Amino acid sequence: MPPRMTTSVLKVVAALLADPAAERYGLQLMQATGLPSGTLYPILVRLERAGWVESRWEQTDPAAEGRPTRRYYRLTTDGAVEARREVAAMQQQMARVALPGTKAQPA
Repeated sequence: MPPRMTTSVLKVVAALLADPAAERYGLQLMQATGLPSGTLYPILVRLERAGWVESRWEQTDPAAEGRPTRRYYRLTTDGAVEARREVAAMQQQMARVALPGTKAQPA
């Protein structure tokens, strides 16, 4: 079942679609979307459960790196296809919304 497409989910999906093959960690995605961690990580969990995103822990020694181990996220092949479809549907829907003083475009 696809995740519900909220504005926040669309921001995350759009950030991941910018380079679908790239792996990104949480801080990068927070910076790209402007979302706080308490919003971002639950979305990533939902996207992963839906099969749109896969994640992995980096294989590094936190003491040697001087920072915590990062979890990387990236779109799956199917996730990229579904994400593009959902973004396109949302763009079509938004194009039909009438601006004040104009007529709505036919569906």
